[in-house]
Amino acid sequence: MTTILNPYLHFDGTAREALTFYHSLFGGDLNVMTYGDMGMEGDQATQVMHGQVNNPGGITLMASDGAPGQTLVRGNASNLSLSGDDEAELRGWFETLADGGEVHVPLEKQMWGDVFGQVQDRFGVIWLVNIAQPA
Repeated sequence: MTTILNPYLHFDGTAREALTFYHSLFGGDLNVMTYGDMGMEGDQATQVMHGQVNNPGGITLMASDGAPGQTLVRGNASNLSLSGDDEAELRGWFETLADGGEVHVPLEKQMWGDVFGQVQDRFGVIWLVNIAQPA
């Protein structure tokens, strides 16, 4: 198996909603396991212990709600980057991520020649979208 690197996002009770949204955006398979599935009872039993979206193009996105007793601290230390040369697909994803979110950098041609934009989705996740331009 090849070594891969993929994002793992943590939420404060909205992981299922976020994963469902990302699944609707990227397609593929969605798998969700709750704390209750692992035997936990009580308030956190319905929370997501681990969820994953895998699409046929190779995108893997993992997420969970905070572990029992863990406090979620939102920060800006990490972003998710989507890049490629399929302009229609990447523009569509950018627009969908912007719906209910906030565009920080409009998706437009940049000084390095590519089309680039930055958007924070409705779950607070910052996405960097780069569309490579033909040489």
